[in-house]
Amino acid sequence: MAMLDAFVLVFSPWLLVMTLSGVCLGIIWGALPGLSTTMAMGLLIGLSAGMSQDVAICFMLGVYTGSVFGGAISAVLINIPGTPDAVPTMIEGHQLAQRGEGGQALGMAIAASFIGGGIGIIMLIVFIPMILTFALNFRSWEMFWLAVIGIMVAGSMAAGSMPLKGWMAGWLGMLVAFIGLDSIHAVPRFTFGSLALYDGISYVAVLIGLFGMAEILRTLPSKNAPTIPSKVGRIIPRFNLLKRFIPSAARSGILGTLIGAIPGAGANVASFLAYDIGKRRAKPEEKAKWGKGSYEALVCAETANNANIGGSMLPTLALGIPGNAAAAALLAALTLKNVVVGPTIEIDHPGLIYFIYAALIIANIFMYAAAFALIGPCVKLFSLPRGILMPLIIPVCVIGAYAVKLSMFDVWIMFFAGVAGWLLSVFRFPVAPIVLGIILAPLADENLRRSLFIFEDKSLGFILSQWIGTVLMIFVIFVAAEGVLRALRSTGISKT
Repeated sequence: MAMLDAFVLVFSPWLLVMTLSGVCLGIIWGALPGLSTTMAMGLLIGLSAGMSQDVAICFMLGVYTGSVFGGAISAVLINIPGTPDAVPTMIEGHQLAQRGEGGQALGMAIAASFIGGGIGIIMLIVFIPMILTFALNFRSWEMFWLAVIGIMVAGSMAAGSMPLKGWMAGWLGMLVAFIGLDSIHAVPRFTFGSLALYDGISYVAVLIGLFGMAEILRTLPSKNAPTIPSKVGRIIPRFNLLKRFIPSAARSGILGTLIGAIPGAGANVASFLAYDIGKRRAKPEEKAKWGKGSYEALVCAETANNANIGGSMLPTLALGIPGNAAAAALLAALTLKNVVVGPTIEIDHPGLIYFIYAALIIANIFMYAAAFALIGPCVKLFSLPRGILMPLIIPVCVIGAYAVKLSMFDVWIMFFAGVAGWLLSVFRFPVAPIVLGIILAPLADENLRRSLFIFEDKSLGFILSQWIGTVLMIFVIFVAAEGVLRALRSTGISKT
């Protein structure tokens, strides 16, 4: 009954228009080289600030769904992945485009993306009640360790085998979040006497700076325009060809969802892993085509990275831990609407989770329809030199940062965060962990201090008897030890 009510609400004309607008904007954004899904989500948080809760959710989910697929368009046609998870799609799709089958490759990518999105949503709906039932046992002590786990996940967001850089970025995000008056005793922290800092640092401004302005600073020097194909051929995929790869799509969709449910893994991990497993499981005659233009490889990669959307929503909604940086941006947008997701989401916001299900389903359907219509316009946009495209994004960054509090101080924070994000990328520090730190630090801070009040007169044995918190604490220690050993091995300090 609740699901039916959610669909009735989502089918209101204005919400359908906003969902479709988000999907179309996401597809175009994702198709443009250098404009990632995370960048799109981060920039548009500010624009969603003036929307009502339902409109903002539909719009942001539309952007998320559309931008994940959008990267496949430039990957296939001009051999430049619009998003990092579209690299396997680029390897196979551009080879097909060079053979004059670019339209078929895009058609298969659209169909695979639709199937993957559907699998991810189904698994989200099936598994989240079980996770929520278990998560209702989480109190302040358990929520503190859960937030710490989310911050520890920052290590997995670092490139290569350098988790220490990811953790350092995560702790930096925590320090930023601690600026301002604390939520329990209203004591100023790190304000240095500045009244402007009493209200804290706007995480929206930081997000826009890290993923918008920093990207502009990185890519603006490049002015090389890619070669644009004049024709893409037939786009509607042949059913008999698609039917052959349904088992591969199902396997990759399940894998992509499971990978998405691991905080920090991301769609790029899902697409590469599904690509690798698909190659190992392919028949000999099909395996010979991998790397030279394989439709099965294309289906594996695109199904996995779109199924990752539903997977990333599992820990985001059930535990309040973002599955990836894009989900962290969505979490920030929900926070702007005073929506605290986590174990008590059904208690605090009855029916909201069903509304999110319905919005995801509609966004996935719109993505399938809009993708066919937008391929032509996207090809035209590719001809814009980056020297023109990137400066056009600067006003979007400024408006997004200013719109949340109508404050020029936030605009300056956005510019400072952009420069900091650019410097971090120069020294190969990941910026996504900063987002996790900013989002999760208040959760860790408040719950730790509340737990200390509760345990003030309790013994160590009583504290350890809270078995869920003890298990989470052991897990944090294990993750920290494993990350340190991995870092030592990577620097040659350890010989084992």
